[in-house]
Amino acid sequence: MENAGENAAQIARMRELAAIVSEASKAYHHESREIMSDLEYDKLYDELAALEKATGTVLAGSPTMKVGYEVISKLAKVTHDTPILSLDKTKDVEALKSFLGDREGYLSWKMDGLTIVLKYSGGELKQAISRGNGVQGEDVTHNARVFKNIPLRIPYTGDLALRGEAVIDYKSFEKINEFLPEDKKYKNPRNLTSGTVRQLKSEEARGRNVSFFAFCLISANGVEFEDSKSKQLDWLSKLGFDSVYHEKVTGDTIVDSVESFKAKIPTNPFGSDGLVLTFDSLSYSATLGATSRFPKDSLAFKWKDEVAETKIIEVEWSTSRTGLINPVAVFEPVEIEGTTVNKASVHNVSVLESLALGVGDIVQVYKANMIIPQIAKNLTESATIEIPSKCPACGGDTEIFTSKEGRFLRCTNPECGAKVIMKLNHYASKSAMNIDGLSEQTIEKFVERGFLSEYPDFYALSSHASEISSMEGLGEKSCAKILKSIEASKKCRLPNFIYALGITQVGLSNAKLLCGYYDNDIEKIISAKPEELAEIEGFGEVLANSLASYFSDELNVSNVRKVLPELEIEKIEKSSDGPLKGQKIAITGDLSLFANRQALVERIEALGGSQVSSISSKTSFLVNNDSQSSSSKNKKARQLNIPILTEQELVEKHPELLKS
Repeated sequence: MENAGENAAQIARMRELAAIVSEASKAYHHESREIMSDLEYDKLYDELAALEKATGTVLAGSPTMKVGYEVISKLAKVTHDTPILSLDKTKDVEALKSFLGDREGYLSWKMDGLTIVLKYSGGELKQAISRGNGVQGEDVTHNARVFKNIPLRIPYTGDLALRGEAVIDYKSFEKINEFLPEDKKYKNPRNLTSGTVRQLKSEEARGRNVSFFAFCLISANGVEFEDSKSKQLDWLSKLGFDSVYHEKVTGDTIVDSVESFKAKIPTNPFGSDGLVLTFDSLSYSATLGATSRFPKDSLAFKWKDEVAETKIIEVEWSTSRTGLINPVAVFEPVEIEGTTVNKASVHNVSVLESLALGVGDIVQVYKANMIIPQIAKNLTESATIEIPSKCPACGGDTEIFTSKEGRFLRCTNPECGAKVIMKLNHYASKSAMNIDGLSEQTIEKFVERGFLSEYPDFYALSSHASEISSMEGLGEKSCAKILKSIEASKKCRLPNFIYALGITQVGLSNAKLLCGYYDNDIEKIISAKPEELAEIEGFGEVLANSLASYFSDELNVSNVRKVLPELEIEKIEKSSDGPLKGQKIAITGDLSLFANRQALVERIEALGGSQVSSISSKTSFLVNNDSQSSSSKNKKARQLNIPILTEQELVEKHPELLKS
């Protein structure tokens, strides 16, 4: 009876673990967010697997029996020709050596991104499919076409299928995060990659530097290879594919090779969550087969997380451009993975509260992916850290607000000095007004001197030239360069100016959609109502309200009107003649032949037509790839007998649209 009771307790714990791990897996694979650290996830998963082994019982729906999670997005579902299985894993180097035996293999990075299957035929990229749940994925071809390094055409004209990892490098990740609102920032490059690749539109993916690294050839009709997987990767490289970095290994060299990879982690531009060891021989691998969960020819290796205990000294709070006040834990310095660390981001109020941090608490610290310091666990949980009621930068009142990512703290003072400096820095940034030579430190000096307080002040800096030239660290040459950059920045496009304003929720891509929708007319944008803005494809209520709220503020509008005379807004030339002359065209739904809606609008305008935002009796036709949908625009078009054309039908009537 005692054993029966013990078994019942184990089964109960398995049910508890399965629910927790499944929820974390769902959040990670399909919502591009994390509800626990990798360290915590692995610990719970391993505990569940150990209990299943001990009891001999595997419950229905156990995450250890799943390759991934159910596909639930709106992207088209595609069944893989061959299932993409997970890899069995170990944290023991000797287990790798034992696995390899006396055979030859190769060791490669286990890249931390999103697995993609690419299919080619006739030398052309035909389809890209995400991993999904391993059996069924999502068609992401429209985004794969704008990856920075995928060949769209290759010299091999047979049917080809290969597997690889889509990833975003750390540098691009940091740059993208820099321009996102604090509560919208991605935690790591993996989440950003997943969110980017699974966008319904390719515009976001185009500018996010997604790279693809091949790690497996699935099939290549009519091509005979030596008995070597690494030779297959070499062949793919000759076709123009980048392949994952790998090294040949034997039982005698694998330990040194693992150490060699470990030494490369600090300089690896891409995230990695371990290594993969696979037998090089194709024929031998074929004899091994697979279990229901894992292929038997490969094994994943994860470094044991080096965890150090240390004491919390304080929690620092820093104010961002948007007014969010972010907590950072400061602890007694400890050495982890060869470097000394003394700080770790706590991300937001929710995380701070879940860790129950307090000064003097003993915490366990590790490096996520052996790079980013994180607090794994608080051993004492005193929960004595007080959330500041005053902004650390300006002393203004703070407030806590809740979003889908958790609870956040922000400063309510619109004149907060930290917010002013960050907003000015954002206005001058490359993707905004591109004022070269103005660092955040220089802007801070100008604010302290009273030269800058709002962005219109940039265009009056020439009146302070003599003072700037005499400032320490600047001089006449630096001053001249700054003033020249300000003058050059006056020639700009309206989307960049809108983005530069730093409106909450408005990124550069949204600014482009906004300007395209209103025909680059700033007055229409200023006077737009929330319900009208919400009609813009991809906007929604939150974004619409943010824009309308910004332009309802008299000071904001006054600053815009003050600056506009200084700017030379570049206009997209529209043809007054052409095959679409006089035609008014509405567009709705997703596109596949054009990179985004603005690209189609620009081609329509180049041929003499114009885009309209709503259907009326004057509309020439509606473009919608789902001509049978029950959308409001489709219904209105049918009521008024307005033709509904798919993209394909449109370009068949006007092939000039596809010409640049």
